[in-house]
Amino acid sequence: MTETSHRIFGSTAIPRYVQLADLLRQRVDKGVWLPGAILPSIDVLMQQFDVARVTVRQAIGVLADEGLLSPQRGRGTFVTDKAGQRRQLRVETTLGDLVEMYRGDRPDHSTLEEAVAQPVIKASEGVAAPKYFHMRRVHARDGERYCVISLYIDYRVFRRAPARFRRELVLPVLTSLSGVKIASGRQTLTISKADVEISRLLGIAVNSPLAEVRRVLCGADGTVIYLADVSYRGDYIHLEMDLKP
Repeated sequence: MTETSHRIFGSTAIPRYVQLADLLRQRVDKGVWLPGAILPSIDVLMQQFDVARVTVRQAIGVLADEGLLSPQRGRGTFVTDKAGQRRQLRVETTLGDLVEMYRGDRPDHSTLEEAVAQPVIKASEGVAAPKYFHMRRVHARDGERYCVISLYIDYRVFRRAPARFRRELVLPVLTSLSGVKIASGRQTLTISKADVEISRLLGIAVNSPLAEVRRVLCGADGTVIYLADVSYRGDYIHLEMDLKP
């Protein structure tokens, strides 16, 4: 078996231990290994994933640093209680539910960019405002980065509460402003993979699953008040749909 050909991981430049860590993380996230459970031995994992001992140890080390696993000498590697505490983000289908999901939420965020800039708005999405305030941010919860968001706010709306827009989550601020009427909204979700920049910003492997969400809110005259393109880590998104008979 060569380094460029593997029966499970195939051919990729991503280090094998990073790929294995992703696989083990998925098993924890999906509840295959519950909090308190002990992982199979290193020898079993070596055979199961066709990798070297050092690869297994490195992958376990990655998840131990994340707080998901706890290697204990002479006892084995345990799944920690933190594994069941990750808060997934639901993909809501109404504006009210979306705002309520974020209301009171205070994830950490670091602003990558701020500028006055014009977004690309499709004719089907609405009419462009004269000017927009643009922010690009990374959001994190409990020290773990989960999304990169690029958003545009009608500058006439932004200047009514610039400090709050910069400090707080934008949607709850937007819907709390008197005189700002959101008449329509649209949200689309596309599954994609992380490129080099997004993987660096979110601390995930290149080609990891992403949920790309585009969110557009318009006023009564069809002007786009708010537009956001969000790249969520795939393991943070939870989608539920009612199937109407």
